Amino acid sequence: MAEGKARVLIVGVGGVGAMAAYALEIGGKAEVTAVLRSNYDAVAEKGFKIDSIEHGHDIKGWRPSHIRKTIPDVAQENLKPFDFVLVTTKNIPDVPPTVAELIAPAVTPGETVVVLSQNGLNIERPLIARFPANPILSSISLIAATETAHGEILHDDVDAQYISPFAPSPGEGSPSEAAVAAAHKYIDVYNACAKLDIRYEPDAQLARWRKLVYNASFNSVAAVLRMDTARMRASRHVVDDLVRPIMREIKVIRVDPTDTAFKPSMCQDVEKGNFMEVENIVGEPLREGEARGVPMPTLRTMYGLLKGLQLQVREARGMWEPTFEEDNPYK
Repeated sequence: MAEGKARVLIVGVGGVGAMAAYALEIGGKAEVTAVLRSNYDAVAEKGFKIDSIEHGHDIKGWRPSHIRKTIPDVAQENLKPFDFVLVTTKNIPDVPPTVAELIAPAVTPGETVVVLSQNGLNIERPLIARFPANPILSSISLIAATETAHGEILHDDVDAQYISPFAPSPGEGSPSEAAVAAAHKYIDVYNACAKLDIRYEPDAQLARWRKLVYNASFNSVAAVLRMDTARMRASRHVVDDLVRPIMREIKVIRVDPTDTAFKPSMCQDVEKGNFMEVENIVGEPLREGEARGVPMPTLRTMYGLLKGLQLQVREARGMWEPTFEEDNPYK
């Protein structure tokens, strides 16, 4: 390890994770270990090819300090503890393993800071329960970065993030001093290159609710209709009948450009036959609202449709069979 550098493990190195690794390393304050999956062989052989709006359009053959196929087991491998574990994978709690189970071997109690750069609400609760002695940070990332082919990254919108410390109990109390200090330290390490817009946000829950106004509406509707956001707005009725009601129930329509056919992440996932972040983006805000007596009929309908699509993916992957359980009233 380079002396004085923060040891950062990144789990989920597609477009967003690759750009995080690049920013962290070129700033000179971090040594990155990247866990790669489907793109491991391509990156091991040729490195990353990056076309970046902020870092340059012809970056070739770049690799983080270390790449691996598996999550490090710090204890068994006798490794020095990681200072930060940055999680950029999709958060799909209804499909094992959970995030907490996935990263557990790499987290040293009382030392490692866990940074969740993931969508959704209440994503911190399982991590706080599993790692009560470790600061858990929220990263609201607004970057647009896509892995167009294995090891090839298109980064075409700025790396803007809001970094917050999660409170020990959601909705109760304030974040610890250690968590606040960890958030500021992470910002310093991440943006050491001084090219990015990485800001401290004291209220993690407020920041996540703000982003949910977009994610739970445009993202979920796009997934069901397989439609990009420009066409949704051009149609008018899709916004009036679906997007606006969901936004009201969540309590940013003109946030996407109309000259590009942008499909939000859930739409891309369903078209590829991948699992979607249904529970944290739609299920959690729905449960939070209904628990407080807020009528949410449009979001409830969208949740049912998305769970149906998710079930189709589970069946296609051999994770569900259409058999009737004994307590099924429709048998």
